[in-house]
Parts: sequence; structure tokens; C-alpha cells
Amino acid sequence: MTDKTRPLLLTGASGNLGRALTKALGEAGWVLRLTDIAPFPDTVPEGSTFTKADLNDGVTILRLAEGCQAILHFGGISTEHPFETVLGPNYRGLYHVYEAARREGARVLFASSNHAIGFHERPSGNAERLDATCEFRPDTFYGLSKAFGELMGRLYWDKHGVENLNLRIGSSFPEPVDRRMLSTWLSYADLARLVEKFVAAPRVGHAVVWGASDNADTYWGADHRDRIGWQPQDSSEPWREKVGDKVSGDPVTERYQGGGYTADGYTRKVPSPKDAFSLD
Repeated sequence: MTDKTRPLLLTGASGNLGRALTKALGEAGWVLRLTDIAPFPDTVPEGSTFTKADLNDGVTILRLAEGCQAILHFGGISTEHPFETVLGPNYRGLYHVYEAARREGARVLFASSNHAIGFHERPSGNAERLDATCEFRPDTFYGLSKAFGELMGRLYWDKHGVENLNLRIGSSFPEPVDRRMLSTWLSYADLARLVEKFVAAPRVGHAVVWGASDNADTYWGADHRDRIGWQPQDSSEPWREKVGDKVSGDPVTERYQGGGYTADGYTRKVPSPKDAFSLD
């Protein structure tokens, strides 16, 4: 039976996804410990608390995690920045989260990203959809930090038995705004339902789930969603006519699953091979 009185620690609570989750989980009766380096701009749900903290502060993260059944890790740098900017919150901060989970016997939901695999080319048919075991092909320093985060989860599962789910979020916004997002969009409601399923699941192990709603043109296939019993209920289809054929016009952006992140700082003269170790 799910115990909603045992707290959930939510990092990155002041971001767009953190705020959406706080609202949904608070309304569902969960007790939340919210934290972010930025002030929380909304009303804190009854029975929950907010603590302003830096993910680099391992002592505070350990204290916030005390007694928590799960850590929902949505904190850190959420877009591309120079490596030194990403390093502290996305690497050291993640270590603090996993150390807290190990100490408390908590499971971790890590907000990973499609940018951990962004240099995979977009599929031309269903047979080419990626599954959860595909190789990492990060498209930015940000995407690299997400690949690192998933590997951190593997380490803590293998070495300490810390259960974790790596949610490779596509594009989670109120609605899709271009043709790529018709494939990658994740509704806020589907995200909240996934989090609740994750917390309540009897066993998770080390798992990867594609963070997208039930979109007809998805890039992604098999994953571990059955472990938590999650099936998305929303779809990008209602926005297809509104979005139309809106694309970037950039050939690199349109070639790869990571979209515009792949084109950021891109200097190759010809595309890299599908086989990352090929010379062709």
C-alpha cells in the first residue's frame, strides 16, 4: 500500500517541471520536501516544505533526504552551458543525491534527457525506433551530464542496490510547438502519472523509460515502463494541424534526434557515421 505520508524529496522544484509536479503531487496528497537554488514562486502545498539549497551542498542534501522514500531529481542545469557551469550541479550535485539515497534506502527518479542520445539520427520508420538499451550519443555538455547521470544510477544499483529510474525526457511543455515535438512531447499530466507509478511500484531495479506521451510519430520504442505500470494517456495529435510542418530549416537540427542541441557549436563538414567507431 502506498504511504503518502512518507516524504518525497523533489529537487529543481522551482523549474517548470518541478512546479508542475509540485502542483500535481500536492493535490494528490503527497508530502513533499521541495528544494531549489532559486526561490519557489508558487504556494507550497499544505504539509510540504521548501528549502533553498545548492546541489553542491552535500550536507544539506543529506539532511533534506532524511526519512524520504524517494528522491525525484529534477535539479541542475537544464539547458546547454559551458562545461564548467554544468560540472557542479549536474555532476557533483548528482553524486550528493545518490549518496543521500544510499544512506536513506530511497529510490531515485533521475530526470535524464533525450540529449543523452541526441546524435542518433531520426528514424524513417517504426523499425528504426531506438530502444532503452541503445548506446549513449550525447549532443552537448548538458547531454553528456545526463549520460553520466544514468551511469551513476547503474553504479549505485550494482554496488549498493539503489533502485533508480532514468526518465529520458523528450520535450515536456504545455504543448508541442514544432514538428519534432510531435514526436518527443511529454504532457505534464503524463509526467505526474509516471512519478506516482514510480513511487508506488513494488520493484524498479535500474530502469530506463522514454519520457514521451503516446505520440504517433515517436522516435522511441521498447523500455522498462512495464516495471512501474505506466502508460501515457495523452498524445501530441491534437496539435498536429496547429503545428503543421514547422521545422528549423537547419540540416543538422533536422537530421538528429536532439534537434537544435546537435547544431549548437557544430563544426563537422560531413555527418558522423551511424556507427560511432567507424572511419567512414
